[in-house]
Amino acid sequence: MSVPNVPSTKIIRLRYFALLREQAGTAAEQRPTTARTYAELYGELQACYGFSLPVGQMKVAVNDTFVELSAPVQEGDDVVFIPPVAGG
Repeated sequence: MSVPNVPSTKIIRLRYFALLREQAGTAAEQRPTTARTYAELYGELQACYGFSLPVGQMKVAVNDTFVELSAPVQEGDDVVFIPPVAGG
């Protein structure tokens, strides 16, 4: 019997680059999440690691394809949040 409106836990893989890698203290990790969207997932990571960049500045790639932050998180996803890049 399932409980309505209780998000299920999924195991995903995260890779971090640039400022996010510095703030997370790791280049990659596998972790459980109950986030329904990538925006929610980023919020979980902000709470855990104190990420200083707002979600609105992030791009997200899932399984090597850019997706919307509102896309649903799936079990086994390989996720990379990409911070803004300054160039010269």
